[in-house]
Amino acid sequence: MIRNYSSDYDVKCQLDTCKTYPVITDSERGEIVCGGCGLILVQNISNTYESNGYTLEGFMKLARTGPATSLTMYDKGLSTIIGTNKDFSGNTLSSKTKYKFNRLRTWDQRSKSKNIATLSKAFTLLHGMKTKLGIPDNVVENAAYIYRKIVSAKLTRGRTMVSLISASLYAACRENGIPRTLDDIASAGNIERRILSRDLRTIIRNLGLNLKQYDTASFISKISNNMNLKESIKRDAIEILRRCEKEQITAGKHPVAQAAASLYISCIMNGKNISQKKFSIESGVSYVTIRNRSVLIKKTLKLFE
Repeated sequence: MIRNYSSDYDVKCQLDTCKTYPVITDSERGEIVCGGCGLILVQNISNTYESNGYTLEGFMKLARTGPATSLTMYDKGLSTIIGTNKDFSGNTLSSKTKYKFNRLRTWDQRSKSKNIATLSKAFTLLHGMKTKLGIPDNVVENAAYIYRKIVSAKLTRGRTMVSLISASLYAACRENGIPRTLDDIASAGNIERRILSRDLRTIIRNLGLNLKQYDTASFISKISNNMNLKESIKRDAIEILRRCEKEQITAGKHPVAQAAASLYISCIMNGKNISQKKFSIESGVSYVTIRNRSVLIKKTLKLFE
């Protein structure tokens, strides 16, 4: 008689005569057996554990399953890799066997489709932009998913790879609420803003993306952190923004300009003199726009009266 247990291995035999006998664990067979009557209490247990290690060498020695699949890899991490010219015990292969494996590597490389080579270049560029902009891995994963949808929809003809991967990254940032502007993405991708904006409209229209509006408060945090402003200034700027939203004067306004204007007014309220030009350089918005937004906020909220 065999009984299956899902996860609870603290079991004992139900016979009265066996209660004094200990259970025996057979690691080779993966079974737990009663020491009195020999009844198999648990079968198909696993005593192994997953250990990835903390270095590449430790991972290769200890891991049983390999790295997780990822959309940011051109092959999703599932391609066959022909290793070095050594056997499983570390001995060097013969010259005849080396020649065979070199030919296998050559044909393995030649057998890959053109799309795989294109995806490899695109995702290399994507990882470079991720490092420049400091974007989380989950957002990059989402950007890779959007780019794969672009390739499947055959929207790459007549458009550069750089502009499409940049547009995918911006769309992923919008979907995940990561405050990155078109100018930030265009600068990281080294492309013109108008080209990025044009291709972004194209993929939104053809893929049916529903991008959420940015939260203006996130830009307040971004600008204030870059300028090393105090937390009190940031809190007052968020309060000014909240009052502006209550007065309904933020609709249709540039969120970055609104955030910069709120921070500028907050600095004045806290006695810190920072020119509008510095906010303009940090936010990427003209100081004329910041000045106009500041005048409107002061007039509507009746500040400094």
